[in-house]
Amino acid sequence: MEPVYRVIAGIDVHKKMLAIVVRHETNGGVRYEQRQFGTTRSEIEHAAAWLQHEAVSEVVMESTAQYWRPVWYGLERHFKLNLTHPLKTRAPRGRKRDFRDARRLADRWAAGDLEGSFIPGAEERRWRWLTRTRVQMKRKLGVIRNQVEGLLEQGGYKLTAVASDVFGVSGWAMLTRIVAGETDAAILAGQARGALCKKTAQLEEALAGQLEPVYRLMLRQQMEQAELLRRQIEELNAALVATMQVHAATLVRLTKIPGVDLYAAQELLSEIGPAAATFASPEQFASWVGVCPGRQESAGVCYSSRSPKGNRYLRRLLCQVAWAAIH
Repeated sequence: MEPVYRVIAGIDVHKKMLAIVVRHETNGGVRYEQRQFGTTRSEIEHAAAWLQHEAVSEVVMESTAQYWRPVWYGLERHFKLNLTHPLKTRAPRGRKRDFRDARRLADRWAAGDLEGSFIPGAEERRWRWLTRTRVQMKRKLGVIRNQVEGLLEQGGYKLTAVASDVFGVSGWAMLTRIVAGETDAAILAGQARGALCKKTAQLEEALAGQLEPVYRLMLRQQMEQAELLRRQIEELNAALVATMQVHAATLVRLTKIPGVDLYAAQELLSEIGPAAATFASPEQFASWVGVCPGRQESAGVCYSSRSPKGNRYLRRLLCQVAWAAIH
């Protein structure tokens, strides 16, 4: 029976070109073939055809910025792909060349000297784009809220000292009147709803201010941006409900955990998958997230116990869930 030799391709990914080296193991040693391709869809298809012609079984590439994504998406149907971090494959100073880098990738992967990164499937990638975009939009909404508070302080309004949420039902109604030019504190305080109605005297005192026209203009613009973001967040929520409908039972089960609401359950599902099948043990999962302390020790002296960076989206979420469970 003839021995089976591995054929591995290393790809050095750039914005406009791909340097590909195919490593053939033979009885006489190792043989290399190299070619350069572009990064458009047609060029990636040509690269896939050439790799298939070379009987490549595995492909390894560096995670160069975001440029690896179209390459990965174009090749994942045909090959077993592996993504490595560029810090793990950095060339010695003065020895960096595109094809040499690609060859080094293939050699080190064949020797088992590199670790691959976790890249979820196409469905989970779509979920991630939705949930992470929602997180970013909520952060932008928080920035706008702070800017609105700054504009109110500019006019002497102390609304945020009485109302907990300036973008709540009551706060939004008051802001709308302020943008329209209303300066009567009693009329503004009359927009209060719910429990805030019990603080009429405090509201009248806090709303005794006046904004100049230029600041009212900026306040109106900030409110329009906030309204747009809130509408877009609702659209993302609807899209997530539709795409995760098949896993509704999993979402319900996750919401039974103290501190986990529907939004947190959706983010957990998008980051680790419906079954968390990628992680062999809880310890590996905790290490990947970056919530377990590291250990930098030499000669019995610990120099650092800093945790790794891990998945910052999931680490942030788990911290929020923990605080919510405590409260």
